[in-house]
Amino acid sequence: MLTIFTDSDTDITPEVAKAYGMKLISMPYVVQNDVFFPYKEQDNFEFKPFYDSLRNGTVPTTCALNPAEYTEYFEKEFAQGNDILYIHFSAAMTATFQSMDEALEELKAKYPERKFYQIDTLAITIGSYLAVREIMDYYKQGKSVEEVLEYAKQEVQHYATYFFADDLKFFKRSGRVSGIAATMGTIIGIKPIIYIDEFGVMKSLSKAKGRKNALNKLVEYVETLGDDIKNHYVIIGHTDAEDIAKELGNLLTEKFGELRIEYVTVNPTAGSHCGPNGIGVSFHAIHR
Repeated sequence: MLTIFTDSDTDITPEVAKAYGMKLISMPYVVQNDVFFPYKEQDNFEFKPFYDSLRNGTVPTTCALNPAEYTEYFEKEFAQGNDILYIHFSAAMTATFQSMDEALEELKAKYPERKFYQIDTLAITIGSYLAVREIMDYYKQGKSVEEVLEYAKQEVQHYATYFFADDLKFFKRSGRVSGIAATMGTIIGIKPIIYIDEFGVMKSLSKAKGRKNALNKLVEYVETLGDDIKNHYVIIGHTDAEDIAKELGNLLTEKFGELRIEYVTVNPTAGSHCGPNGIGVSFHAIHR
């Protein structure tokens, strides 16, 4: 038997995970030394209070899981005779996978007959969400794990993600965007458009002045890079800004006609870096 895991940094919720028969690893965030694990105790997460707290001055941080926590997730599957496939967010963004490797080293010694496969989506939030959805749709066609791994190898570089943050002070604190870019964005309303590159790293690509121009810039990237997008999911993500997300959805529909758009609220771990009112789009592209 094969047990498939993903993690909350992919924006996959317990509801979506259950629909695919997946198990969900909770990625933590920290507020005033208290560590919170989304979805670990309950299937729902209250996004609005979380993002309102950021608007009111809360400064969350993030932390890695430790090896024992990975062991807790994986060992019960190995003990039951199950192999594991883990479809996860970008390893280039975190040290948490070093802990995972430590846990797996001990587990493989204890369960040498068991196999562990992994797919790095080379993304986070909506980019990973798109990858997980399409990879799992492919798996549900009755494909073998080897076929799934080959499919993911071919497709992952075609899942493009472009977004902007409303206030770059959150990225500035986390070190994800340079201090100069963050200061510019905060003072004069310049919004750098950020994308996730082929190595799974976030980079600032261009700039737009004001939210309307930033939304139009996202549409331009979809138009320039989109590949067969009507036959793939188009994921629009937001950090508690559904009205702005719908505005982007309308712009895309006006440009391309009917699309398979899904609106996703960005998970709190990634949202801790982005802050509220961020908007992004992930789509099938000729390249990232």
